[in-house]
Amino acid sequence: MQEQYTKILQTYLEEKNETGLYHAQQFSKKVLENQISPEEVVSLHVDAIERFFPDLPQGALDSFEFLLEVMMGYGMAYREHQSLRDKQKELETEINVAANMQQTFMPKEIPSVNSLDVGVISVPASKMSGDYYHFVKDENDCIGVAIADIIGKGVPAALCMSMIKYAMDSLPEQRLQPGALLENLNRVVEQNVASNMFITMMYGSYDPRVHHFYYSGAGHEPGFYYSHETDSFEELYAKGLVLGITRDTSFREYHKKVEPGDFIVLLSDGVTECRTDEGFIEREELTRLIHQYKHLPAQEIVNNVFYQLEKLQGFQLRDDFSLIILRRKV
Repeated sequence: MQEQYTKILQTYLEEKNETGLYHAQQFSKKVLENQISPEEVVSLHVDAIERFFPDLPQGALDSFEFLLEVMMGYGMAYREHQSLRDKQKELETEINVAANMQQTFMPKEIPSVNSLDVGVISVPASKMSGDYYHFVKDENDCIGVAIADIIGKGVPAALCMSMIKYAMDSLPEQRLQPGALLENLNRVVEQNVASNMFITMMYGSYDPRVHHFYYSGAGHEPGFYYSHETDSFEELYAKGLVLGITRDTSFREYHKKVEPGDFIVLLSDGVTECRTDEGFIEREELTRLIHQYKHLPAQEIVNNVFYQLEKLQGFQLRDDFSLIILRRKV
């Protein structure tokens, strides 16, 4: 490397043209490939200069020694930076894998029931999401719907999400009974999730034969129920402990008689805690926004609500956003 550098430098000093600079650029690539440190490059230059100019004043030689010391410190910092960058790339790769894995957990399609109009939107604030939703349909056309918020992000949240999905898919005989399902999930979470992670969830089952909606909550953000007859919203309250706190937790089951035109709103706290420059929006503001689009199909309602709330935040989500609407057709 010393002889090659000396030759390149000599050619440039003699000809002083673009070709010499080009050879210098090519040499720098070899320096990177061979992981030669900045101080070693300075040493190459000093040795070459001493050959060409043996009578350099002592002050010039001392300045090269000073530069060598500076480059030693720079070289150490640069190598540390490279190491951190490599680790960051590795972490980004892992996050991308986890994000892709998360996508496989989400339902590929919404179950279809003749009497029900369903709309759903779930958008992560970053690559990884802490929100999860799930649909199931049994042989009686009953629709089970879950919405959950994993208090934690990144790869642990993705792994936790996979556990929830597996646990729900493993309980076919009880999956449409909200209270029993949450009790089973609670035991799974309590045994398998770290104490610093929490999962909130609301699970409901819609029975199209009698048009009843049965639901239970585990510390999750309350949803809304819209009455077509009174043209008003009420809170869909479901009291219950967060999943995984204690093993033997019971979850109370609630139910609503769903009349034609009525609809159920399930959501994550990223919807109600939409943060603007003026602060968080009020829940009443959210219901006014949903009411504005109530004449549209359910999917268009959730799409429009998301757009308006994203717009309020300058198109920069501060939290994961999930919104589900189930409406009985008129």
